[in-house]
Amino acid sequence: MKKLIVLLIVAVSVLSAACSSSPTVSRVDAGTQVDLSGKWNDTDVRTVCDSLIDACLTSPNVDRIVNEFRDTHDGTNPAVIVGSFKNTSSEHIDTSIISRMMQNAIINSGKLDFVAAGDARSEIREERVDQNSGYASDDSAAAIGNETGANFILQGSVKSMVDRADNKSVRTYYVDASLTNIETNRIIWQDQNSEIKKVIIQPKAKL
Repeated sequence: MKKLIVLLIVAVSVLSAACSSSPTVSRVDAGTQVDLSGKWNDTDVRTVCDSLIDACLTSPNVDRIVNEFRDTHDGTNPAVIVGSFKNTSSEHIDTSIISRMMQNAIINSGKLDFVAAGDARSEIREERVDQNSGYASDDSAAAIGNETGANFILQGSVKSMVDRADNKSVRTYYVDASLTNIETNRIIWQDQNSEIKKVIIQPKAKL
């Protein structure tokens, strides 16, 4: 009788777990490589950004131009604005993560300074106009016309190539980044990362 009761309890527990709608969640270290679908993920972002950041910060051409700028501008760093990082791959990729990681690392290197771009710049300008519309005292309102103009623009793109045969596919990503002089249109640095290549094998449909 006791064995029967135990078996019934186990069976009910298994059925309850199988019918549960709650997801199973496991915490892992942020650096753990996890590939579920074979699509672009956080590991790919880190790999690409580490490569491109290192290439930019160790570029002899960037070093030379930054030093020349400092020599003629009382030791100040050139200012950079982040332009578009276009995604022309076959899947959704938030390229703002790539540009933000690169921006953070380059700022922390002390080589280049960044100025606000896009929505952030528009929001700051609206606040400055608001302050000068009589809502802030004259001595505390931020002056209009004193923005720091950017000397360089950081841009990039993400492309992908997919080769398929039966239930097997090979997905390769190409991530480009460049730093361009806004006044002269001269590209002072550019590089491409094509390290991310994945072989994905889907289970064959059962007949």
